[in-house]
Amino acid sequence: MNQETAGPAAQLVEPVRNFSLLLSTTPRGARLARLLATEQLRAWELPLQPAEHIVAELAANAAAHGRVPGRDFRLTLYVVGDTLRIEVTDTRGDRVPRVGTAAPDAESGRGLLLVDALADRWGTTPGPAPRKTVWAELTLVPAGSRSIASR
Repeated sequence: MNQETAGPAAQLVEPVRNFSLLLSTTPRGARLARLLATEQLRAWELPLQPAEHIVAELAANAAAHGRVPGRDFRLTLYVVGDTLRIEVTDTRGDRVPRVGTAAPDAESGRGLLLVDALADRWGTTPGPAPRKTVWAELTLVPAGSRSIASR
């Protein structure tokens, strides 16, 4: 679902942009989340980086750690004012993600470290049971610029 809405003073306020879809909790679903998010950001004329990396990590985590057979995960993108919010909701509310440290030779375990480094803010929101949402926010540069604000 893709929506743009504006209040009564639409000429004075930027529209709220919303993109949301369900995807399978598989590696293929995670890849599709990244590709579709990238295309939506292009359509909104927003910068792809670092949002593309954040979507990829959160979707991969949903497919790997939030997987329940027969249940999908939801990817949602919101743009409100100067903030892009990325949300990934899965059905493993009992597994709350935590930033950890991976062994130097480990091939995985660094996804949330990347999200933590790239996002301005991120966190988790519980429920309704059995769901949880992992979200990340990026502050966009003022209108007219096409890059993410430097921190």
